[in-house]
Amino acid sequence: MESENIEIKLLLEAIYLKYGYDFRNYSMASIKRRLFHRLLASELKSLSEMQNKLLYDTAFFETMLLDLSINVTEMFRDPLFYLALRTKVIPILETYPFIKVWNAGCSSGEEVYSMAILLKEEGLYQRTQIYATDFNEVILSKAKEGIFPIDCMKQYTSNYIKAGGKNSFSDYYTAKYDSAMIERDLKTNVVFADHNLVTDGVFGEMNLIMCRNVLIYFDKKLQNRALNLFCESLCHGGFLCLGSKESIRFSECADNFENVVEGQVIYRKKL
Repeated sequence: MESENIEIKLLLEAIYLKYGYDFRNYSMASIKRRLFHRLLASELKSLSEMQNKLLYDTAFFETMLLDLSINVTEMFRDPLFYLALRTKVIPILETYPFIKVWNAGCSSGEEVYSMAILLKEEGLYQRTQIYATDFNEVILSKAKEGIFPIDCMKQYTSNYIKAGGKNSFSDYYTAKYDSAMIERDLKTNVVFADHNLVTDGVFGEMNLIMCRNVLIYFDKKLQNRALNLFCESLCHGGFLCLGSKESIRFSECADNFENVVEGQVIYRKKL
């Protein structure tokens, strides 16, 4: 077991030195699952052989990068969270003349467009700028396209209704063959950008930051880094939204926040 962990650490170091992507402080259990999935799929004999291949085969590394990215998402995922946003947070945001939202680790864009729909229904979209960031350029490109499998729309519609949706969910996409294309006006106030929570710095003065179900893949050191980054990127009174299994409770910046919605991981930076 010890030798295996050493091999993994050497492989992650190789990725960092060769390509600049830093997975060294990701959760070991999560990284191990993803590496062994690729090892099996590639029919390679060992982690050492995988390390050699990724160093000299850029295409293979790009495939691995997709494995190491966190891309499990859906529109209006955890509907009660979005309902809480709609009823508890939006009334405060609507008192601001202009709203800046950062969706960190936006993956393929489902959460970005969910937020755009919510803001549009509440009459705030036209005075909102949404920044959607991820470190994986392939995934970012997919997010920009806003094209999703039509088979997902039934689940997304169900989520939308439970999240307090006010219209017909089909108003927000155009169905074409086996795909659903998000309406163009939901993209007008969204800026997609490359940003890595592991290595990059503060991101503006935000009124709301969403980073849901990303920190669970980080170790404690990296969680602290990301949470401090969010704290510095939020204006006073700004909101931080995390996933249901995430918390700032034991972080270095915990004293800067208060929980504002019972039953949801929605914090507000103290004024």
